[in-house]
Amino acid sequence: MSALKVVIIDYGSGNLRSAEKATARAADDMGGGEVLVSNDPAQLASASHIILPGVGAFRDCRLGLDAVTGMVDALTAQVIGGGKPFLGICVGMQLLATIGREHGDCDGLGWIPGEVAAITPADKTLKIPHMGWNALQFDAAAHPVLAGLRPGDHAYFVHSYGFRADDDADVLAHVDYGGPLTAMVGRANMIGTQFHPEKSQRFGLAFLKAFLEWWP
Repeated sequence: MSALKVVIIDYGSGNLRSAEKATARAADDMGGGEVLVSNDPAQLASASHIILPGVGAFRDCRLGLDAVTGMVDALTAQVIGGGKPFLGICVGMQLLATIGREHGDCDGLGWIPGEVAAITPADKTLKIPHMGWNALQFDAAAHPVLAGLRPGDHAYFVHSYGFRADDDADVLAHVDYGGPLTAMVGRANMIGTQFHPEKSQRFGLAFLKAFLEWWP
């Protein structure tokens, strides 16, 4: 097993400070490691794990990522080419999709086929954004990151758009909000959460620790 070095990508979007603190605490719980917030694509070459946070609109986040020279190419090389464990958080997860529909169509990274579209709960009394705590239901409990976690645990959400995967097998967990909403996606060495682990207290820390222990 390689030494733990987590790179949290800084591209002007995301709860970087809280994500860094929560990840560092999870790393400490498993014996320590380096947790670095960086906008330097070269840092990804020596990373063991990569985290892409994201807050705000899909298009703004995609444009912000593209504005960091060389970052998308480095991500593609290390995640797709190198097979490094990758975690996308909130819009960082949504960017894995083929396309986002928020404020007009915008291409995603296309690593997990699907679209990001407006949440349309069957119960029209439910408010948008979907905000607050919701209970997770696992669709792939055997996934290594979920194996030690419990379905029914609550995680913290803030979003108006949701990930609709083309292949149901890529959906690892969902929540109910006037119908199912994708809470987690995953494929190969990639995993993404619509919820915010860094705001999800005990469960969030357990999830981050499970991600850092994952060496696919």
